[in-house]
Amino acid sequence: MSTPRPHVQSTACVVEEHLEFGIDELGRVCRCQREWIAALVHEGVLHPIDPRAEQLRFRGDSLQRARRAVRLMRDLDLNPPGVALALELLDRVEQLELRLRILKTR
Repeated sequence: MSTPRPHVQSTACVVEEHLEFGIDELGRVCRCQREWIAALVHEGVLHPIDPRAEQLRFRGDSLQRARRAVRLMRDLDLNPPGVALALELLDRVEQLELRLRILKTR
């Protein structure tokens, strides 16, 4: 018999990929300074549309990743390299869980 799992209410925000955000807009939506967004770009956490552009712009799918990075920064008091490592590990766990689900269905 399995232990009942508590009900967890999840909120998700779907942002269409074709939308674009400037660095200041992304910082405002994520409630962080533009320097943090720039640091996340430097660490490879966020990928601007054109990294050589004078004004960095991000696709809509960057919003979720930026919000996740900011939560890690605030909740765990991580610096940008720490956030990059944590996200890399979380991404890897998600990939492995997906592969495991696929293998279980075969």
